[in-house]
Amino acid sequence: MAELKQLVFFDFEMLCNKKGMLFEDMEAIRLGAVKYELETGKVTGFDRYIRPQEQSPLSAFCKELTGIKDSDIRGADDFPEVFKEFLYWVDGVKKTRFFSWSTSDLLRLKADAIRHQLPEATIEKITKRYVDFQAIFTKRAARTSPSVEKALSFYGIEFIGEPHHPMYDAYNTFRIYQAFEEQFVKTDLIMLQQFVFQESELPSIDMINKELKKTFQKDLLEFFVELNDAIRMKDAWKLVKKTRKLVEKYENILLNRSGLFDADLISNIRELIDFYHELQFTYEEHRSFTSKIMILHEQMVEPLQKICV
Repeated sequence: MAELKQLVFFDFEMLCNKKGMLFEDMEAIRLGAVKYELETGKVTGFDRYIRPQEQSPLSAFCKELTGIKDSDIRGADDFPEVFKEFLYWVDGVKKTRFFSWSTSDLLRLKADAIRHQLPEATIEKITKRYVDFQAIFTKRAARTSPSVEKALSFYGIEFIGEPHHPMYDAYNTFRIYQAFEEQFVKTDLIMLQQFVFQESELPSIDMINKELKKTFQKDLLEFFVELNDAIRMKDAWKLVKKTRKLVEKYENILLNRSGLFDADLISNIRELIDFYHELQFTYEEHRSFTSKIMILHEQMVEPLQKICV
């Protein structure tokens, strides 16, 4: 694969109406993107209206939502021509990583490419280099899928430009990406607030590890109250899911991009994740033998129990 030299963030506006539409019928009517050159830091934009095959007037709902008028798309180029211009602007798919805020934009690209019988090879090259940045931000910081505006607000940043303008949506997605990649401490604090402390007040930085250990120990104590050495198989899957939720609450701490978290805390969380993996294996092993009871051996549970002492 060619050396990565640039990042492209893209966004589509699509046909829509208040009653809803099949996704396959929601043709793209505008494509916006920004390109960030890694070596120079230069940012450039791309913005084109697209004339859909569907020639009916835009719904009042769609006009209000997108700000797009019938006259904007009536004289616009069709999807194949706009996509050709987009590729020319990108200037090298193989040296590019593509991003959008949710997979709907990639799915729109694929659907309209099929509709217009565009070469599959080009779409596959983009797909191989594609990142759903909303999914990454949700998993690593936000816990639930936020809007672009909400994600910006986590960093105290305001949206720049017009909402539902695809180039500005793409640009603001890029700004979230920059903050995520550069502000490690802030990102980890966002993660702690959303995953661990939630409605509670976030501790001061010098108290983070102490409060995290206290919260983690409390969660483990509550976890062990309902834990038995022998568990009915119909309850075992519930235990696996419960453990997975606990892992999801704390696992991002292991990344420690900010350097905020101390070795003891990280070690404790690793013990939980090791327990979860062993629990999954034990569950699958018992299930394969159609067991009615799942047995948890002492060596499996003991490391976590020590954390609770």
